Formats: sequence, C-alpha cells, structure tokens
Amino acid sequence: MAGPVEVTAETFEEEVLRSEVPVVVDFWAAWCAPCRMVAPVMEQLAEEYAGRVKVAKVDVDAEPELAGRFGVSSIPTIAFFEPNEQPKAVVGALPKAALEEAFGLKRFSDRAA
Repeated sequence: MAGPVEVTAETFEEEVLRSEVPVVVDFWAAWCAPCRMVAPVMEQLAEEYAGRVKVAKVDVDAEPELAGRFGVSSIPTIAFFEPNEQPKAVVGALPKAALEEAFGLKRFSDRAA
C-alpha cells in the first residue's frame, strides 16, 4: 500500500521536480484543521494512483523555504507537478473528486502501474 511521501527541501528536486510521473504535493501544517481534513484524501489518491501519480507532503512549518518558493500563503495548498508543465495549484480542503477534476487525474487511472 503506497502512501504520501514526506518531502523536504533536500529531497524536493529528486522526488518532485525530477519525478518521471506527475506529483500531487500537499503543502500542510500539523496545526491546520483543514489540512487534517484533506490528509485522508491524499492517502486515497496515493493508493488509487500508485505507480502513475506520486503524492507528496510538505510541512510548511518545517520547510518554509519551499512554501515561499512556490508562493504558498494559505494552507492547505495542493499543487500538481507534471513533467515539462507549469505547476497548477488549488487552495483549501477540497474533496477527492474536485482534486481529480482540477488536475485531470482521471487520465492517469487507466495506465498500467
């Protein structure tokens, strides 16, 4: 069972920017109630799209430079990094279907893992 990968400033480039598969990044903090609400959605995405889309988590309190680098000023911010594309992002605790629609994830559901 795959789950979200914790990412730091040291691992961000390798885990996200150089990933061969698209990456959904959850910018969150432990004290953030909406972040806790979206955590199970991130788990579901990680499991459902395992091998086709990676799910990563960035703790903005531990990694403020990453939050600043990507202009994260409100959390949760969920960003989608696809190879050779500009990242897309949404803010707030959105349901799974809304994230799938915002990032076009359904197109990855039929690919072989």
